[in-house]
Amino acid sequence: MSNDVLERYKNVTVVGAGVIGISWIALFLAHGLKVTVNDPRPDLEQVVLAEIQRITPTLKELGYTTENLTQQLRFEKDLARAVEGAALVQENGPERLELKQSLYAQMEQAVSPETLLLSSSSGLRATDIAQNMQHKGRMLIGHPFNPPHLIPLVEVVPGEQTDRHAVDEAVAFYAALGKKPRVLRKEIPGFVANRLQAALFRECVYLVREGVVTLDELDDIVTNSIGLRWATGGPFLSFHLGGGPGGLPAFIKHLGPGLEKRWESQSEEMVHLDDEFVRLVTDQVENSFGAVPYEALETERDQKEIAIVRSLAALAASKGTGEKSNE
Repeated sequence: MSNDVLERYKNVTVVGAGVIGISWIALFLAHGLKVTVNDPRPDLEQVVLAEIQRITPTLKELGYTTENLTQQLRFEKDLARAVEGAALVQENGPERLELKQSLYAQMEQAVSPETLLLSSSSGLRATDIAQNMQHKGRMLIGHPFNPPHLIPLVEVVPGEQTDRHAVDEAVAFYAALGKKPRVLRKEIPGFVANRLQAALFRECVYLVREGVVTLDELDDIVTNSIGLRWATGGPFLSFHLGGGPGGLPAFIKHLGPGLEKRWESQSEEMVHLDDEFVRLVTDQVENSFGAVPYEALETERDQKEIAIVRSLAALAASKGTGEKSNE
């Protein structure tokens, strides 16, 4: 089934070769797809090839064959020529609505009527991005969690005029890549994962700013508590189990009032990412991470995330666990 889907989308174009775009490029190539890359940056080929080389060890650890990885990679600075003949486009341009609207209006003039147009946007609505398109039905959001070649989630978010067939095809495509696509039932700015991340980070900023903990201590608390818990069960299942035999209703009955009081107090706490906070965390980042090269920190993070993904996959396989779907 997955081979049939990938054969259907054998030719893909990646528009925008930043961090997210290059990660998609590496994953697409690892699955044997023919990838055309479009980006106006003058050092496009040099940067993409260097980053793919850096990502390759992670792909190997994930079980991909990386020999001749870039053999089916080509570069095209002209947008119309880049998307011509593509069965699917994954766009990763800057988060500027007017720019994306212009890109999609241009792309639909050059692609075939069947081409699927997907945006990695982290918060813009497909309805707004597709505003200037003549045929809005094939445009939707396919938002990955960074880095796409490693983190499983892809939030699939259709616009008001997105065809159901386009949604189904996007889900099938991402699933064939080994991703975990989840379709959002309505559009909302920031989608789900980033809204959760933003809410938690707001509290992180408050706690560090108030001197309750340093950023290094906070990271340690998260990775040894809710980070570990949520990787295995998520917030609702965790609290359902926290309620004992009575489950989530019992948890809410006994601990809900305390949670609501905490929410009320948190809503009154002012949090700003101003110059004062930037100076504070700049010093703390230097003290906590400054002695370790960026590449080393990134490699360590990837290795830990690979270990978690592998462990959960092995456990699911041993139990014969099927994938849940909201389709």
